[in-house]
Amino acid sequence: MPKLKEIMTPSVDVISPNATTADAARKMKDLDVGAIPVCDGEKLLGMVTDRDLVLRVMAISRNPVEARVSEAMTPGLVFCYDDEDAEVAATLMSEKQIRRLPVLSRKKQLVGIVSLGDLVVDGLDTQASGAVLQQVSDPSRSHR
Repeated sequence: MPKLKEIMTPSVDVISPNATTADAARKMKDLDVGAIPVCDGEKLLGMVTDRDLVLRVMAISRNPVEARVSEAMTPGLVFCYDDEDAEVAATLMSEKQIRRLPVLSRKKQLVGIVSLGDLVVDGLDTQASGAVLQQVSDPSRSHR
């Protein structure tokens, strides 16, 4: 089983909790990503996703130039350490039904991010990756 440091995306761009949600949206567009870790200095505070921006800003007609990332982000961190097996990340992603997971060093510094795609392509065997994908995707299928 590979370690997360072998399959994660390193050198992740972050955003400040004081940045505007418009800044976050532009950054997501420029980087072609759907989630950005929110950091205050070196401390990881949470994640802001494209879904967060839609539900917590756009859907309630907030001005994205006035709304702050701290108001839209998802707090309450779920993360893994870079020296853990990919299976640990897969279990967390399944349990919490998330598609992207911050990866920290043992010194609690953000060192990367692992996506569901990383696990499917590089981290797990076909049967395990299929099971994780199904568990992460179950809630969205029930609303269709």
